[in-house]
Amino acid sequence: MTVLESRPGGWRMVEIVTVAVIAVVFGAIFQLWNVVWEATSWGFPPARGLIAGVWMMPAVVAPLVVRRPGAAIFAETLASIVEMAAGSPWGLGTVVYGVVQGAGAELVFAFLLYRGWSLPVTVVAGGAAGLGGALLDLAFYYAAWATDWQVIYVVIVVISAALIAGVGGWLLVRALAQTGVLSSFPAGRSQRPV
Repeated sequence: MTVLESRPGGWRMVEIVTVAVIAVVFGAIFQLWNVVWEATSWGFPPARGLIAGVWMMPAVVAPLVVRRPGAAIFAETLASIVEMAAGSPWGLGTVVYGVVQGAGAELVFAFLLYRGWSLPVTVVAGGAAGLGGALLDLAFYYAAWATDWQVIYVVIVVISAALIAGVGGWLLVRALAQTGVLSSFPAGRSQRPV
């Protein structure tokens, strides 16, 4: 047994590998989503934030599966590294987003001492990840926008992340748990809804 497997409360190797796989899968999805983002043309530029929630998915899905401290930051950061390595148009800035978005979700799970895994919790975690991403967008790309556009954009991204990452991530993990593939993890063993 490794140190990670034998230490009470520590990460098991299977958890590390699973979070890494989740991150790599989402990193590849992110690269495809970048094409969608760049191809979208909106009559009202802040409306682009409607599809931003996809980028926050690992920050909700990974912690729901393994229920370990650090899973949101680990998954979101690694997914952003994969996205960057695959040719993200935003380069190293992509990793900054991963860290900040992962930290947003991580703070919500940490606030609940890593004991809250309900739908309302994941909605708030997704929204918190979205808030971090939206604020970075304003600082890096949309600082010249009028204040009302900036506020509208932040609200849209937070709602997008709450719905896509929060609700969508919760539903995804529930669906996976019902197939039995998560039987080695708390999300699969739990008799309560994830």
